[in-house]
Amino acid sequence: MTTPQAAPASAPGAKPAPTHPCQRCGTPIAIDKGLCENCNPLGLRDSSSSQVHAIAIGGIALFVLLLAVAGRIALAGIGPFDATIAGAVPQDAGLAVTLTVTNRGSSSGQTTCHVTDPADRTSNPGAYVLSPSVPAGQTVTFTKHVTELGTTVRPLAVECPTP
Repeated sequence: MTTPQAAPASAPGAKPAPTHPCQRCGTPIAIDKGLCENCNPLGLRDSSSSQVHAIAIGGIALFVLLLAVAGRIALAGIGPFDATIAGAVPQDAGLAVTLTVTNRGSSSGQTTCHVTDPADRTSNPGAYVLSPSVPAGQTVTFTKHVTELGTTVRPLAVECPTP
């Protein structure tokens, strides 16, 4: 009489079932589980991936909101700025433009002024000039060398927007 032999655990050449480590202890477990039997003896359900991703997205949204509030607080009270062209003289390969900028806000700050030729109907973007720090309620006059407007002295326009 012959005794039946037990079948091998896995057939030769067969691929083992995919596994990954337990999230808590690292024991290899089935791919569709999050925790092993030792770490989850009651067999409670795992968190769904949508719950985990929602927490991450919520954290990012909260951080962006916090950054926006911090930026608003940092820029509060700066400007508006009034600016005029006090003069322009030829210098080297451009113009030395003198600007007068007034900060009508309650905090000191800088602005980027856009100097243009209002009569120029080409696509010349003009020149962008960074002002020095202008104290709240004060006026500052400064001169910058610009090459974008050529060397011909003519009426110029300036606009200094609030940040």
